[in-house]
Amino acid sequence: MNEAELNALVGSRICHDLISPLGAIGNGVELLSMSGVGAAPEIALISESVESASARIRFFRIAYGAANPGDMIGQSELKSVLDDIFRGARLTVDWKVGEDVPRVEAKLAFLLLQCLESAMPWGGKVLVTRSGGAWNVFGSGDRIKVDEDLWGLLIDPNKSVNVTPSHVHFALVHPVTQLIDSRLTANIGESSISLSF
Repeated sequence: MNEAELNALVGSRICHDLISPLGAIGNGVELLSMSGVGAAPEIALISESVESASARIRFFRIAYGAANPGDMIGQSELKSVLDDIFRGARLTVDWKVGEDVPRVEAKLAFLLLQCLESAMPWGGKVLVTRSGGAWNVFGSGDRIKVDEDLWGLLIDPNKSVNVTPSHVHFALVHPVTQLIDSRLTANIGESSISLSF
């Protein structure tokens, strides 16, 4: 087992262990709501926080968790995760992949979504498509912010870049492209970024 596979297993384990207590908190909030206490603003805040945390963990489980060759993930699950995590966000994601896909490909698409999210802190729109096995993740906005070193890491993994925890997704893209024996192409314009694999 290589380091990337071990890290993915750690990611899966953390997400798995956190989702159960979050679910229990959500159930507790629901019971409080049924008892009449749920109308308090404090309970609403807890409920929103639990929903947000659950959505993030579900997203992270796909982006950072284990993805074995041959494993598939349902289109409805992917759409549900994206709807939950980007609800009310500055960045909107239009997932136009209308089929179940290999989990490892979904993992790569989710990592690329995070890369676009980093480049579009002021918001924008992302369109994700898949045709004949070829993916395109296209983001556009009024302004984009591209760190050339981090984006260079997507193509050249040997590039010497100081990667912080908030940008770890950039470092994880290349190992996943190797895993699926694919090549990532990136076209970066003044107000858009197109990523294909």
